[in-house]
Amino acid sequence: MTVSRFAERLGEFVSLCDKERAALLQLEERQRTLRRGVTLVRENDSSTELFILKSGMMMSFVILDDGSRQILRFMFPGDMVALPSLVYPNAPEAMAALSDAVVCPFDRAMLAQIALEQPRLFLAIVALDQAERVMLTDRLAGLGRTSAKARVASVLLHVRNRMRRLDLTMGNSFVPGLTQEEIGDATGLTAVHVNRMLRQLEEEQLIARDSGRVTLLDEAKLTRAANYVDRLAALDLSWLPPSS
Repeated sequence: MTVSRFAERLGEFVSLCDKERAALLQLEERQRTLRRGVTLVRENDSSTELFILKSGMMMSFVILDDGSRQILRFMFPGDMVALPSLVYPNAPEAMAALSDAVVCPFDRAMLAQIALEQPRLFLAIVALDQAERVMLTDRLAGLGRTSAKARVASVLLHVRNRMRRLDLTMGNSFVPGLTQEEIGDATGLTAVHVNRMLRQLEEEQLIARDSGRVTLLDEAKLTRAANYVDRLAALDLSWLPPSS
């Protein structure tokens, strides 16, 4: 039986009935394959489509006036991509593939249909989006108020935690799949500075690195150093009405 990737993600936080799962599966009827580095949506382009990320890893970003790139969010399988385009005729941010990826495009009118026909499901989608907004707020606060080491450590923890939700057998060793430049664009640092912070984390025996693989040696201490909060772990959707 075909299962909606987005339903799997939402189902981590709220019990979905068969009717709700079927509605989400309709959002994933079409597929588009992307190679690493391909831009799916360009900033300011006209766009009426949203996407579910079925496999791979993506990022959202903006290009600043000086030509530099600020990465806003990393996206993983089951995420809804380009959701800000829901409220603007032109995309407010760009979306690109960080690995080979598969996305499922759907028209934003389909989300309006879910809101009309299944308000409980739509509320759950909105609630999950609010969790993403809080994580973006954490990132913004980190850029303005935390050290370079804390920012890099926070990215590592965030990526590992999102990957572990997809693979419950994952321990403290993982392959982030990010270049130092990409980590830098997410943290407001140069690639050289990111490299320096990674070496500092190694010297403090908080992480170990080997051929692109990162191992968290002291997760508790790393979490404190990063001022990191796993917002998804505390997500509460118990206020939603039961499914009909």
